[in-house]
Amino acid sequence: VTAFTLPLGKLQRSSPVVLDRHGVWLRALPVEDGRWRLRADLDRTDPVFVRRLIALEDAHFWLHPGVDPLALGRALVSDVAARRVRSGGSTLTMQLARQLEPRPRTVGAKLLEAWRAVGLEARLSKRGVLAAYLTLAPYGGSLEGVRAASLAYFGHEPSTLTDAEQALLIAIPQAPELRRPDRRPQAARLARTQVLNRLMRRGLISPEAAREAAAEPLPRRSFLPELAWSASAELARKASPSQPTVISTIDAPLQARREALAAQTGAGQGQQSSVAIVVLDTATRAVRAIVSSAGRDRPGGWVDATQALRS
Repeated sequence: VTAFTLPLGKLQRSSPVVLDRHGVWLRALPVEDGRWRLRADLDRTDPVFVRRLIALEDAHFWLHPGVDPLALGRALVSDVAARRVRSGGSTLTMQLARQLEPRPRTVGAKLLEAWRAVGLEARLSKRGVLAAYLTLAPYGGSLEGVRAASLAYFGHEPSTLTDAEQALLIAIPQAPELRRPDRRPQAARLARTQVLNRLMRRGLISPEAAREAAAEPLPRRSFLPELAWSASAELARKASPSQPTVISTIDAPLQARREALAAQTGAGQGQQSSVAIVVLDTATRAVRAIVSSAGRDRPGGWVDATQALRS
């Protein structure tokens, strides 16, 4: 990649997501190396979280052209004096540039990030840069982006986040492997408290709310939800890179009840039995629920019995 070419390939590859007919999550597929990279949607991300993130990470985000000259100047003077990168100064746009094209942290790399940041701002717009950052921000392990982190750590989309959840999501990307709440809970708790204290000093949270948030237990990482496992995977594989979100005809609550029924029926019939359920809307013939087996933990449970030929 030349200095004049924006390396946007990583941003253009995001996990395909399948939703039910009302927009409820069913399943997603990972991208390269098994990473969960879910495209962020600013309109469905907690606006208080977004404001707090900008206030702490890049206070002049809406004003600068990708580079904050004062912050970068202070950082470069410090880095040159130390002959290594030891201080910040990176805007959110520069952090995005680093995620798109990781390099060893040197003074030269920071200058290239600044150059890339100006190009990203011209290409993507402010909202585009913010959405891209929230798509690629690292959250430890295979998680990339605020949606994957919120689903894995909290079990819900980031449309509404508590004070404690917001502080943790702001803290982790600065040291994603060192602050993972599932691997390094003490470091994660300390980093969350530090973010809450910074928010309190800036008047963005009350002392009482900050204390309550700091006392909350840390979340455990869980698997991303998987409803209509086989059918959702098939739909996800057909998604296009430009439109990675697929709206299905499935009804998520009905699907969950039918999966529970299939598991219960299979347990009653024994380990060698197979169960499949297809629920159709008789008026439109739309598939409202489709259960491929009684459970993937059973013999043959990975076979989609709705598609397999039987005598």
